[in-house]
Amino acid sequence: MKLDVKNQKNEVIEQIELNNNIFNVKLNSDTVYQVYTSMLSNRRQPLASTKDRSEVSGGGKKPWKQKGTGRARVGSNRSPIWRHGGVTFGPRQNEANFKKAINQKMKQKALAMVLSAKVKDNELIILDKIELKNDKTKEMNIIAKNLFDTNKKKNNIAYIVVDNGNKNIIRASRNIPFIYTTVDNSIDLVTLLNYKYVVILKDAISNIEKIFKKS
Repeated sequence: MKLDVKNQKNEVIEQIELNNNIFNVKLNSDTVYQVYTSMLSNRRQPLASTKDRSEVSGGGKKPWKQKGTGRARVGSNRSPIWRHGGVTFGPRQNEANFKKAINQKMKQKALAMVLSAKVKDNELIILDKIELKNDKTKEMNIIAKNLFDTNKKKNNIAYIVVDNGNKNIIRASRNIPFIYTTVDNSIDLVTLLNYKYVVILKDAISNIEKIFKKS
């Protein structure tokens, strides 16, 4: 399939042939959802943690004698039924495991589906290059205004993919809240789905195709 290539002034200058196995794949929502939730689960950190009766503060001394007081017998004030006692069957940070196995080919397939959906919805833009004289955020902001409607001041407008030799673009766009920039070998499905437009530099297209062939 062919797609227009634009310059940073949003003018069409040529067309490029895209790989149908990456940019023209039928969407399967179940596959994308499964990969998305698995990736989120793998990033989850176990934070909740409780102390059992061996870890809470308190003595091993018996609160009162076993018999003759009329009260229930008790062996320790660290008992779970006591206030400030240990917790029974509570969450343990070192025991929680949220990891989910996910096939690498399935991840690549889901990414191809999302990129293809962006093409279908006219939300994927191919740029020939981005030229910045001084690598300043101000310059990058001007280019963004040429490509998108930034007057609404909404976050998560554009996900920009550059080749490894253009890391100065990442620095220049770092402080722009509605743009996220990454290199071609680090495209993240979870982050990508949170942005409306995807912008890919022409030089990064061939690198993306090579990455897909290796997997």
